[in-house]
Amino acid sequence: MVTRSSKARVQRKAQNNAPAHIKSRTTAAHLSADLREKHGTRSVRVCRGDTVVVIRGNADIKGNEGRVMEVLAKDGCVIVDGITVNQADGTAVARPVHASNIVITKLDLSDEWRAESIAKKNKEAKQ
Repeated sequence: MVTRSSKARVQRKAQNNAPAHIKSRTTAAHLSADLREKHGTRSVRVCRGDTVVVIRGNADIKGNEGRVMEVLAKDGCVIVDGITVNQADGTAVARPVHASNIVITKLDLSDEWRAESIAKKNKEAKQ
């Protein structure tokens, strides 16, 4: 997303009012060191089925590893299996984690289009 303003409020407004295809780009996360070396790219979009580690956040979620169960492109968050928060009545509910606070440790390459796009990125990076 290109914003021509240096004002924070204008950038926040552009992010919040962006269309869905632009917002989905903001749900990208960094790759782990070995994946970064293997695929030749620093970050990719998070998809359901990827295995991630939470690197920032409260002490109760930091360092947890799990599979991505859902991607909330509207909020830029992901739902990770095993990360929950207790409600007032005691029931556990999935806690969203912002995509910038996770690192992808294992990619789900079952989607051919995704595998091709990551391979294409790797090929372009080596040229």
